[in-house]
Amino acid sequence: MDSATSQTKTDKCRAMRKLHCERRRLLRGWRQLGLRELIAAVLGCAVVLSAWWSSGHELSLTEQAYIGPGAGIALLGSFLAVLGALTSAFLVMLTWPIRRIWRLIKGRKSYAQAKVKRVIVLGLDGLEPTLTEKLLDEGALPNLAKLREKGTYVRLGTSTPPLSPVSWACFTTGSNPGKHNIFDFITRDAASYRPMMSSVRIRESKKTLKLGRYLIPLSKPEITGLRKSKPFWTVLGEAGVSSAILRVPITFPPDKFRGLQLSAMCVPDLRGTQGMFSYYAEGGGEGATMDGDVGGDRIRVTRNGRGVESYLRGPVNSLMEGRPELRLPFNVVGGRNGNGGALLHVGGQKIDLPLNAFSAWVRIAFRAAPGFKVRGVCRFFLKRLEPPFEMYCTPIQIDPDKPVMPISNPSVYSSYLARLQGSYATLGLAEDTWSLSEKLMTEDAFLTQAYDIHREREQMYFDALRNIRQGVVVCVFDGPDRIQHMFFRFLEDDHPAIRNQENTHPSAIRDMYARMDELVGRTLEECGDDDALFVMSDHGFKQFRRGVDLNAWLHENGYLKLKDGAATSTKTYLADMDWAETKAYAIGLAGIFLNVKGREAHGIVEGGEERRQLAREIADKLTGLRDPENGKVAIHQAMLREEVYKGPYTRAAPDLIVGYSEGYRVSWDAAVGKCSASVFSDNVKAWSGDHCIHPQLVPGVLFSNMKLRDQEANIVDLAPTTLELFGLETPGYMDGKSLLCAEQSA
Repeated sequence: MDSATSQTKTDKCRAMRKLHCERRRLLRGWRQLGLRELIAAVLGCAVVLSAWWSSGHELSLTEQAYIGPGAGIALLGSFLAVLGALTSAFLVMLTWPIRRIWRLIKGRKSYAQAKVKRVIVLGLDGLEPTLTEKLLDEGALPNLAKLREKGTYVRLGTSTPPLSPVSWACFTTGSNPGKHNIFDFITRDAASYRPMMSSVRIRESKKTLKLGRYLIPLSKPEITGLRKSKPFWTVLGEAGVSSAILRVPITFPPDKFRGLQLSAMCVPDLRGTQGMFSYYAEGGGEGATMDGDVGGDRIRVTRNGRGVESYLRGPVNSLMEGRPELRLPFNVVGGRNGNGGALLHVGGQKIDLPLNAFSAWVRIAFRAAPGFKVRGVCRFFLKRLEPPFEMYCTPIQIDPDKPVMPISNPSVYSSYLARLQGSYATLGLAEDTWSLSEKLMTEDAFLTQAYDIHREREQMYFDALRNIRQGVVVCVFDGPDRIQHMFFRFLEDDHPAIRNQENTHPSAIRDMYARMDELVGRTLEECGDDDALFVMSDHGFKQFRRGVDLNAWLHENGYLKLKDGAATSTKTYLADMDWAETKAYAIGLAGIFLNVKGREAHGIVEGGEERRQLAREIADKLTGLRDPENGKVAIHQAMLREEVYKGPYTRAAPDLIVGYSEGYRVSWDAAVGKCSASVFSDNVKAWSGDHCIHPQLVPGVLFSNMKLRDQEANIVDLAPTTLELFGLETPGYMDGKSLLCAEQSA
């Protein structure tokens, strides 16, 4: 390397270090949102320009589009997109002094009626009341006990159905699903009967220009959030109160409001799925590790001297004719660290791979076209180097430092966090439950992954608490939900998933509750006397021992027919249904749809009274349905949508909502639109705990450092409570009521 080249690289390194130091110095001074916006604008310019400069004047992609489950992404990005970002940032800087003065004046008025300085909401997804109360009585949760003694503890009513996207949307908007339009993880396209994400629609650019073999997008993609009603942090922002909203489910795409936000549930991976991992093995077949768009890919490696070679799977390249899949080759060779590990050579990098442990986050770049790269991050877990080779790779996730689609508000916020703490998980469902269910990851490895993600979330959360001294901070931690899903089987020696096996992790859930209590304790240390703290879960948890195949039941009872008179269906997503003879069908975790004329593509059920009568008939038959193996009631209650929802989006809900009894849930087959031979089956997967049952049976928890009113509390009440703490009236669309006592409201 000549001296001139060396000096150039040295100068670039010095400049980047200087930029980073200046950024850190400025960020330490964050106190008012107006100043943060100025810094965000400076960082926006700096991040774009430094990325362009340090990569040899290569323009980075600025956006991508997610096109339904597993369908891939559309690549976007052009000089005009980058120019637009720079222009926007420049205008923010230019008008900052005026907006700063205006907000200082308005800010005094915004907080004039506030009863507190800050509201902090710590979401512990899925914390179960019965377990919480048991551990409280045993003295195992001292910090939650302190809140119960000095403030309030109540069981928190949940949503119908009690699924995380539905529940957190109720929390966000203070309204029932009939007003916010989220009823499940997935819904169906009535025109095709195909599944769709319930919370977002993203479509590729409609116009392209063909230049040789390349397709240049001439318009932006459509990225539309389907959650309706206004989040309470938007209402606060309109009144001049700022918020930091971290990883609250159903915030993708990110909201535009006065504050900071990092999106969560439904953020896709780089391939456009909700989390497709890769499993590399020597020999054997290739392909999906399970049916559908969840799970992973099994990819064969080729032995090459001291190691192996293979490739990383990226998104399809929609910038190129034929949409070929982007791939990045790699090789793994024996390491020199003496611990049995290896070195990964990928994209010009050498990455240390410890044996039976996770690597650090690795930044990946797929070349889509000259000057365009799609960037992501992933981690590797080397299980075995010597023949037969085995290695796990997480889903390749959006790089938070150079996101290829919007995952934060403002867009530079995800980059700020990456510069602050390094790369982190961005996938909506980042803890890889599928690899554990498929026995490709061990329980210990899963726990390591879950707690690594938890630590990343803690860093973001406490950074917000330290820097935001007035306003609202909300952060949701997913660990309790994911760990209980996978380890509830260890609370019972006879769970079908571990029957006749050793109970290897009897304390995993207890340890998790203790870990969450420690988090509560650290939060209390950050709280002042004029801060209101709420620690809550969106629902509880119960055992999932037996599955109920609703499609099999509908088939047995003459409401559903399969093609060619078949008795079972093994194809996903309702592919085997005979729509000319089918009156009702199930897909998703909680609902049954009727095949209604004029709504479904091949509907045969008349709307109006005929639809209502059929729904009532099926609901009455399903309510109280017993499991013939043990005589237990499997379905607590099947409900008509109009009985549980009120609002303009009620018609978008499934016609029936099924509330299961403890120990039961929709079967794995019915959830993805299959129809098996039996209505009931044992659940033998590691995913052994669940909350997809009747809402009365699975409430969440609510702790507060404030004395709250005695009457029943529901998840929709947190939004109006927060608004009242800042002196704001509850909007008319909200169903919730403030939990403040009369003397606090005065």
